Amino acid sequence: MFDDFFIRALVTGVGIAIVVGPLGCFVIWRRLSYFGDTLSHSALLGVTLAYSFSLNISLSVFIISAVVALLLINLQKRTKLAGDSLLGLLAHSTLAIGLVLIGFLSYIRFDLMGLLFGDILAVTIEDIALVWVGGFVILGILYFIWKSLFSATVNYDLSAAEGMKPEVSNFIFTLLLAGVIALSIKMIGALLITGLLLIPAATARNISSSPHQMVFLATIVGIISVITGLFTSLELNTSSGPTIIVVALILFIVCLLYTSDAADEEDS
Repeated sequence: MFDDFFIRALVTGVGIAIVVGPLGCFVIWRRLSYFGDTLSHSALLGVTLAYSFSLNISLSVFIISAVVALLLINLQKRTKLAGDSLLGLLAHSTLAIGLVLIGFLSYIRFDLMGLLFGDILAVTIEDIALVWVGGFVILGILYFIWKSLFSATVNYDLSAAEGMKPEVSNFIFTLLLAGVIALSIKMIGALLITGLLLIPAATARNISSSPHQMVFLATIVGIISVITGLFTSLELNTSSGPTIIVVALILFIVCLLYTSDAADEEDS
């Protein structure tokens, strides 16, 4: 029999994997990996403010991530800098501000490693409820804007011409990314959540033949990564968050080798 904390970690991790699978596919399709990284870096500032003003961590992270996303949209209209330059500016600025604030808050005990790399084994019943209820809301909204968002991903101008309001769906998707990072910060950590968004989706991209199949496979790969990573971390006494990401990476490499071998057989 497993301890209660391990069961809670499994339930929470599976909930996160189910949410990040579909969102990660859109991150891959829209080439927004650096954007996801920017939001995850800004999460540290959100956590710092939460400790400073006794706020809910998930709410604080969501607000800061949403503000960063709005800043990016505004800066893109006001400057001639390329998108990747703006993302780099925002990512490192928010991360640096968060770390500086931590230095000032010496009277508060910070688990910096936990903030950066997560501690899924420390989740509570309230965290489980937050992940599953919040995840259900995020997936529901994603389902509602799916057609418009996917159309804008394929051809933005055509989507706008057909009256699908791609700007609105893009903005909502940005908030959904901020939401999933807010839900995951405590479990996966600020520096690893982007890996859980990207790697399962990238793995699914190599072995899928349609968008819906990619979403399904990304979710399955994420769930396998979480479950295998947690059991491996328990057996080897390693950090749970990084172990989950390493398992996801191994699955990516295995699938990549499999597809490469299949392609070589077809060529021969």
